[in-house]
Amino acid sequence: MFAQRAGECILKRFTMPKLSLPRNVWVLSATSFLTDISTEMLTNLLPLFLANVLGVRTSVIGLIDGIAETTASLLKLYSGALSDKLGGRKWLTVTGYGLSTLVKPFLYFASTWGWVLGVRFADRVGKGIRTAPRDALLAGSVVQHQRGLAFGLHRAGDTAGAFTGLAIATLVIALTQSGAAQLTRATFQTIVLLSIFPAVLAVLVLALFAHEVTGKAQTSLPTFNLKEMDNRFKLFLLAAILFTLGNSSDAFIILRGQERGLTVLQVMGMLLTFNAIYTVLAGPLGVLSDKIGRRKLLLGGWLAYGLVYLGFAAAQTGAQVWALFGLYGVHYAATEGTAKAYIADLVAEERHGTAYGLYHAAIALTALPASVRDVTTAISTWGCVSNRRNNSTPV
Repeated sequence: MFAQRAGECILKRFTMPKLSLPRNVWVLSATSFLTDISTEMLTNLLPLFLANVLGVRTSVIGLIDGIAETTASLLKLYSGALSDKLGGRKWLTVTGYGLSTLVKPFLYFASTWGWVLGVRFADRVGKGIRTAPRDALLAGSVVQHQRGLAFGLHRAGDTAGAFTGLAIATLVIALTQSGAAQLTRATFQTIVLLSIFPAVLAVLVLALFAHEVTGKAQTSLPTFNLKEMDNRFKLFLLAAILFTLGNSSDAFIILRGQERGLTVLQVMGMLLTFNAIYTVLAGPLGVLSDKIGRRKLLLGGWLAYGLVYLGFAAAQTGAQVWALFGLYGVHYAATEGTAKAYIADLVAEERHGTAYGLYHAAIALTALPASVRDVTTAISTWGCVSNRRNNSTPV
């Protein structure tokens, strides 16, 4: 009897807040889950496809990534302000997801790096269109004391999709070219075909089941300056930019793991571990931000980042890097959704789109120069390692 009552108490405590969330939270979380299955199946393999199959130089690969991400950054800025002007978020979000889905199948036929650039450009246009309106739609669907839970659940769905996509891609590689040193065109094309189905389903779920959160339409042209924003938002944006300037690409962590002895499949396992921890903790830490406040959790998450990176510097074995990368998921779970919930707390609802656009664009543009450099360096190193292995004499 006691055990039954205790179980009912626990169930009520942890499930009732979730069941009371509006439908939009579940729909947007499901959309991100399905989209990230599709995206993560391809994102980590595109550099290998360009290098191994098309023979593209690393400098060109870095250029492709830089052009695509810059495009997305600038469009995030404008689409958020546009959603404020229109007083609606849903159909901009659907348009963005739809465009990314529409161009994905063209990777199956890609035979030159220009073709890949075109697809990546269009895909990032879609991401730039949807990101800020989607976050504004999510923020406008819940009351303030549920924002941490809502954004935490959304991040959990997104990361669970990344985990699933990575797992599917790893399985396909293991089944089609186990032990091969380089990615083949046939394997990549198989993964492209598989990626289409969750992407299409994501758009259908969003279009059919999400409902619009209408606001007051504006008669003026979209604007994205900081003058009308709360000073607290400006300070938070400055803090986020400074943190991003001191950040480092995760590509270097992957290289650190390889340097310390991890194989390619073990690196994939390390990525899966990171995404699993991120997925499990994103929701509970979102709830925690509702209870103790966003600032405390953000500061704790940034502190965790610093401690983990100290660990990376001292790591002596691949197993240590793997374990630390798992703990790195705690940082992401504590900060990604919480930051978005915090923005909604600081900015009036009719300016949510603009605020999210400013935030996403500022973070992406701040990280861009280092990102292009880091990706190019990472791919160069992987290529050198592959060449050394191919040229080595079997024992």
